[in-house]
Parts: sequence; structure tokens; C-alpha cells
Amino acid sequence: MKIAVTSASGQLGSSIIKHLIKEVGIKNVIGIARTPEKANHLGIEIRKGDYNSRKEFDAALKGVHKVLLVSGFDEPKKRIQQHRNVIEAAKFNGVKKIVYTSIIGDEEKTTFSPVVRSNRQTETDIRNSELEWVIGRNGIYIEPDIDYIDNYVKKGEIKNCAGDGKCAYTSRAELGFAYAKMLLNANHNGQIFNLVGEPISQSKLAEYINQVYNTKLVYNPVSVKEYSIERKEALGDFIGSIISGIYEGIHNGTYNVKSDYQMAAGRHHITAIEMIKTLKNN
Repeated sequence: MKIAVTSASGQLGSSIIKHLIKEVGIKNVIGIARTPEKANHLGIEIRKGDYNSRKEFDAALKGVHKVLLVSGFDEPKKRIQQHRNVIEAAKFNGVKKIVYTSIIGDEEKTTFSPVVRSNRQTETDIRNSELEWVIGRNGIYIEPDIDYIDNYVKKGEIKNCAGDGKCAYTSRAELGFAYAKMLLNANHNGQIFNLVGEPISQSKLAEYINQVYNTKLVYNPVSVKEYSIERKEALGDFIGSIISGIYEGIHNGTYNVKSDYQMAAGRHHITAIEMIKTLKNN
């Protein structure tokens, strides 16, 4: 049984692959990447597959029984057709099951909503594909906050527009474990899972980082408007809108959702402080 994972060179794709190898062995896992040489370190068969090319995926999915579709990173309007290229190639090749990494989010209320809507369209396309399917809706990764610690320390604060809103963070390692189980467990077919951990506030996030890294960060909220302007100036309109929209969603309660992680993965999601400790030690 061959299982293929797209975006194999990315951090989420490689995490899923590493967990799958533990479950089914190297010979049964295929990585698909736009630039195959960037995924050679995984030690598995790597095939070329650019989301923009249906032809490449027609070749990449030959002999594949199940495929894990990692959501693309292009602008929302382009993603829908890119994902359809994978879905149609899966049908063409007789793939039996598709698992999709979607996202939690609000479809209307923030500047992140266009990305969420594009993911919901792909969810619809998958449900209508006549393939067996499972959809995971990923929570917000905790890794960017850890990657950004030096900047936080330099300023002595975490500053954004989330306010008192809580976010049920997750990590790529936790998601990788869950998606491997979702690919392999037929009982999950036809279900959508919220893949998140415990909801915490930004103040609690700062507290946990201080405990693990021996820092002295405080959380200071700013308005949605102020944060949006600052992020767009720093990162450009597209990425700035995405980041500010995510924190506006936290402020609105969008990411304070019930977790289906245990149902999907067969174990509890680790706590936020455990994720921070793990990332520090890796």
C-alpha cells in the first residue's frame, strides 16, 4: 500500500512523512515535492509535483493508494485550482482515499477569511470527489512564536491585537502524528476533525515562554487597526493581512474551539507548555 504526501519538503509535510514511516515503513511512503531535491533528506521515494501542473500529478500519483494533500501556500484564488489538480489526478489514477490539511477560521469576519474560504471550497471539492476522504482543520501553529522569541526579548513584550481571546494552539509534530493516524484508520473516513490543543490567552503564552526560556515577557494588546497597519508595513499587504487577520480571529474567539484531536489521533494533544519545551529541546 503506497501512501503519498504532497509538499514533502515543507515542515508539515515532512512531519507527516516521518510519522508515517514509523507506521508503515519507508518503502510504503512516497513524497511529492515541487523541487524534489529539497526532500531527498527524508530517505524515501520522492516524485516531482507542482500544484500548478495536473500533468505532473498524473505521473506523481501512479500506483498510489492514499494521498495526503497539504494545503498550498499561494494566494487564495490560485489555491482552489491547484488543489483540484491533485484531486482530479487522484481520481484519474484510482487513488482510494484523500486526506486534506484544512484550517480553522472564520469565512467572513477578518482579513484571513479569503484563505479560509479557499480551504472550505477545497473541502467541498474533496467531499464531492467520490473518493474516501478525511479532513483535518489545523489550529494555529505555536512554532512561529518560538521562532520569534529573540524579537520578543529584544522588545520585552508580545504585542498583537488578540486581546483576551484564547487560541487552541497546535504544532507540526502533533499534526504529523494525527494525520498519519487519519490516513491509516478507515473509521475516520467521511469526518472533519478540529486538530487543536488547549485554548490559552496571549498572556498565558507569555507566561509559558517565560517559564521555559527564563525570559521576562509581558503581553501588551493593541487595536486591530493598529496591528494591521504595523504588520502590513513590516511584511507587505498579503502576508501582513494574513497575520493580522489570524490575531483578529483570536480576539473574536474563532480559535477557541472544541478539540477533536484525541478522536483523530487516538491520544490527547500535548499541552501548550509541553509543546514549547519540546521545541526548545529540538
